[in-house]
Amino acid sequence: MAYVRTVPLPYVDTHTTVVPAGADVVWRTIGEVMRRSFAGRAGAGYARLVGVADRTTSGPHTPAVGSTVRGFRVTTADPLRELVLTGRHRFSAYTLTLRLAPEGPGRTRVSAETRAVFPGPAGKLYRLLVIGSGAHAAVMRRMLTSISAPKGAR
Repeated sequence: MAYVRTVPLPYVDTHTTVVPAGADVVWRTIGEVMRRSFAGRAGAGYARLVGVADRTTSGPHTPAVGSTVRGFRVTTADPLRELVLTGRHRFSAYTLTLRLAPEGPGRTRVSAETRAVFPGPAGKLYRLLVIGSGAHAAVMRRMLTSISAPKGAR
C-alpha cells in the first residue's frame, strides 16, 4: 500500500494544548495515547466498517517510522518535535501531524493538524458525518486531553 502523495492534502483543522511536562515525557505519552486510542473493540469495528489500510498495531511503543496503530502508519518520527501519521480507507486519505514546541520551563505545546481528502459522493457524505458533525473535533480534543496528563510529569 503506497502512502506517497506529491500534493499536500487539504487542510481540515488544528487543535492545540499546552502540556505541563517536557518534550521527552510528552513524546512517550503520545506513543502510549496513540496505541490506546484506537485499540478497543469499537476501534476494531470502525476500522472494519470503513476499511482502513492499517488495522493492527505494530512496532515499538515509542513512535518510529513504519510502525502502525489502527488506522495509521508512522511516516515521520522526529523525536521530541514532530510525528506524522498517515492513513486511508474507503472514504478518505488523511494525515495527522503532531508538533511539539517548548512553551517555557517544563511545558510543551502540542498541536495536532489534520489534513484529508474525501473523494467522490461517499467521501463527501463521510466528511459531513465525521467533520461536519463535530465528531472529529471531539476525538481530537479527547486525544489532546489524554496527552495533557502524562505519567512522569512534574
